[in-house]
Amino acid sequence: MNQGIALEILLSGESAFVTGPAGTGKTYLLNQFVKLAKYEGKHVSVTATTGLAATHLGGTTIHAWSGIGIMDSLPDKFAEHIAKGRREIIEKTDILLIDEISMMHDYRLDMVDEVCRLVRKQPDLPFGGIQVVLSGDFFQLPPVNRSDSRNGGFVVDSDAWRELDPVIIYLTDQYRQREGDALLEILTAMRAGELRRHHAEKLLERTDVELPYGELITELHTMNVDVDRINEGRLKELPGDELIYSQATTGSENYVENLQRSVLAPAVLTLKQGALVMAVKNDASRRYVNGSIGVVKDFEPGTEFPVVEFMNGKTITMVPDTWELRDGDKKRASISQVPLRLAYAITVHKSQGMTLDMAKIDLRKAFVEGMGYVALSRVRNLETLYLDGINQMALRVSEKAQEIDADLRTRAARDAKRFAHFEKKAEKRTFEPPVKKPTAKSGSWQEKIAKMRETHPNAYMPWTSQDDDVLKLGFTNGESIAKLSKKLGRHEGSIKMRLQKHFGEDAVQ
Repeated sequence: MNQGIALEILLSGESAFVTGPAGTGKTYLLNQFVKLAKYEGKHVSVTATTGLAATHLGGTTIHAWSGIGIMDSLPDKFAEHIAKGRREIIEKTDILLIDEISMMHDYRLDMVDEVCRLVRKQPDLPFGGIQVVLSGDFFQLPPVNRSDSRNGGFVVDSDAWRELDPVIIYLTDQYRQREGDALLEILTAMRAGELRRHHAEKLLERTDVELPYGELITELHTMNVDVDRINEGRLKELPGDELIYSQATTGSENYVENLQRSVLAPAVLTLKQGALVMAVKNDASRRYVNGSIGVVKDFEPGTEFPVVEFMNGKTITMVPDTWELRDGDKKRASISQVPLRLAYAITVHKSQGMTLDMAKIDLRKAFVEGMGYVALSRVRNLETLYLDGINQMALRVSEKAQEIDADLRTRAARDAKRFAHFEKKAEKRTFEPPVKKPTAKSGSWQEKIAKMRETHPNAYMPWTSQDDDVLKLGFTNGESIAKLSKKLGRHEGSIKMRLQKHFGEDAVQ
């Protein structure tokens, strides 16, 4: 099904499941749907099974939204004790979006369904009458069963799924890999359970290919410890001074902490000229996307923001962007930071949703079905894929996922015929809602910085060694955060984060 018809189905109010191979534009479709639905006045709750996935759509986790947290079952009188704010959000919601549904247990979807019915006092309607839009790919990372909690399977085995009976939107147009490319052929074979010897041989051939001389390239690893070691080591090898950018936050500490775990930009970003970096957010002007790779070429005079030359040929001054933790229509927290991270290495898990122009992948330690598929599907073609090694687990996908996929394809074909009449409507539709006129509050980031610097003259300026000496001496002598903020001309939040860097997270509460 193409994205135009899919969008019309979602806007018609149908509950649906959006799926398809990696690179078919699921996140893009959902983002456009959310924009248009909000423009039409709908109350949209955007959630995902992980905080990382939620940030791609600007939402929160489904566990937090529903109030189920880490519970394995709902306690008696749950609805009577739910917080007032949580109740209001659920009651107000017209559309509930849950992304990365492949990682959600069947019993947890049943719990969310029960919460919605109880809170909205609509016991006979799936999810209490909310339009539910699920999204994900069962060939990617599955739900994790742990020994200390209730075990479960994919959401298609839940009562909530059966009663909801969602329209199956199976996206097929490929936007990442080219039709006919060997990598797309391998990925398609993995999904169908038809991986043959010649497919494996084509992958293994990429282990013997040397990187182009002097080429900077991102490495994908399965373990965090390997990623941290590589990034820190490669930055230290570069000559020149470090420039450091500290994030700014709004919201209570617990919400900021939840959001921080999901934001790929580090709280304290350390860069040097020549550093390999990765954009960690889609640019509103589409000059780069989440996963675009580039090199720090310079730092802008005055602001000292990094000037990055991306592999697509565009050179861009990277100014701070903002991530928000939203709970229904309520903004709980925000983080503003330069949307970059070091890109010498990243974990396979954190690469989900990214498109990489080139990558070096180590799958020798792959430990779960679907991990190899996620990693390999990040790059555009076989010629830009370099393998350190691969194990048998990396080539496996879930047999259960294959069974589910066959059923979904059958249902999707049926639903495509059912909604074929939307084709003409889709041709006339523009994906973007009409642009609203800028308000008096809007302004460039440079204008916002200028305003901040009326109170904090050094806001968003890189820390110098002299600044650090003043900070550490003042803190050691017992000076307050407020006094240090005034002395150094920086926001108190920036002072706290810098102190935590030098003295440890427990040094400043």
